[in-house]
Amino acid sequence: MSAASLAAPLVEAGRAAKSPGSHKARVPWLMSAPAFLLFACLLLVPLALTAVLSFQVFDHATGVKNSFTLAHYAAVLTDDYYHAIFWRTFWISALVTLICIVVGTPEAYVLSRMRAPWRSILLLVVLAPLLVSVVVRAFGWSMLLGPEGLVNQLIRALGLPTMRILYTEAAVVIALVHVMLPFMVIPVWTSLQKLDPGVEDAALSLQASHFTTLRRIIFPQVLPGVLSGSLIVFGLSASAFAIPGLLGGRRLKMVATVVYDEYLHELNWPLGAAIALTLLLANLVLMLSYNRVLERSYKKSLG
Repeated sequence: MSAASLAAPLVEAGRAAKSPGSHKARVPWLMSAPAFLLFACLLLVPLALTAVLSFQVFDHATGVKNSFTLAHYAAVLTDDYYHAIFWRTFWISALVTLICIVVGTPEAYVLSRMRAPWRSILLLVVLAPLLVSVVVRAFGWSMLLGPEGLVNQLIRALGLPTMRILYTEAAVVIALVHVMLPFMVIPVWTSLQKLDPGVEDAALSLQASHFTTLRRIIFPQVLPGVLSGSLIVFGLSASAFAIPGLLGGRRLKMVATVVYDEYLHELNWPLGAAIALTLLLANLVLMLSYNRVLERSYKKSLG
């Protein structure tokens, strides 16, 4: 018997071990199975139950009925009342995202250039709002922006007429920017940590201006952080409940407050589920489109 014939079974065993159906190929799937099951139980199952609920009939006399209907989605998609609420929600979220980009990106740049211990102090200042409940911060802003709040007292001290800020869109935007700003600063700051300072110094040594260095060297490297931060800020702003509910009042409705009203005031759970899923789908479409546009511009800037 030749050596080749003796080695043939070993070669076949090695090929079998490397095949996709082998035990080694199944190990990553087996190791990730507990996390996937936890993800499915905490997210996918509630979403599936909410989707089933959104297609059920609601009767004001008897409650939810186990019958199929598309009336709730038809109402959300055709009623001007819901159109106005979705428009208000998305334009406020977009404005909050834009303000966070304009304020948070330079703040992250300054943070990345600071030395210890000032960097740690400023980072603590940026993260400090996350240590306080959103409800507490909303009440704090209601006290500042109220008719007798500190803002109106300062305006009155300057001899100007007082302004109605509380229960307006401006109050919601101000409070949301305060709440969402850390979610923009941290991703941008993380992207700046990967930037080699020598590249910036080389550009400046080659007579490039500071503005050109920021535009051609730093900003393309920061763009992934801006993208991830803006997606987080927009998604959280569009689904925010405490800030619009406490600072917007009963007249200034956003999607999350309408869902709350349908669930707990009107007890129309199917309509509330339909509104919530419509918001989720609209968020996904807008965020994926925004992601694709920015990725294309990022590849063009690098190419």
